[in-house]
Amino acid sequence: MEIILKEDIIGLGYKNDIVNVKNGYGRNYLIPTGKGVIASSSAKKVLAENLKQQAGKIAAQKAEAEKRAEALKDVALEITAKVAASGHLYGSVSAATVAEELAKKGIEIDRKIITMRDARKVGDYEAVVHFYKDVEVKVPVKVVAENAPVEAPAEAAPAEAPVEEAPAAEAANEEAPAAE
Repeated sequence: MEIILKEDIIGLGYKNDIVNVKNGYGRNYLIPTGKGVIASSSAKKVLAENLKQQAGKIAAQKAEAEKRAEALKDVALEITAKVAASGHLYGSVSAATVAEELAKKGIEIDRKIITMRDARKVGDYEAVVHFYKDVEVKVPVKVVAENAPVEAPAEAAPAEAPVEEAPAAEAANEEAPAAE
């Protein structure tokens, strides 16, 4: 079944796209909720005429989306979260969390245009912000443990430990021949 979308639906298409969907999805969800109409020949003609009339408006929307994407291009997020001893997060880091962190940095973005696999462990992830049809920005997201020990002192301690163990090993070797 061919449907003309009346709004952007992530994973399916963008506004004014003609997409093929299963009959039940089109009849039971897209058409009753007003998110799409059946792509009859007359509806396609109306769509073509509307696109001709809105060409300037669409170009302005794309330029605005590219401007917003440029502002977000060099942004990297670091999100702290509570972590269990096993390394799993209590809860998860999702697109809504990424939107909140961007808002803290002064960049207002609707959480619905952000797609991200939910982060349930500490590590590096990637969130994709869909501004317009061809305008997407990938934002690196680093999830760090809130209660993790600082790594710098931990690296310095092993360097000192072998120096201290060497005299202890020599003392053990000296005692061993005396015992025989």
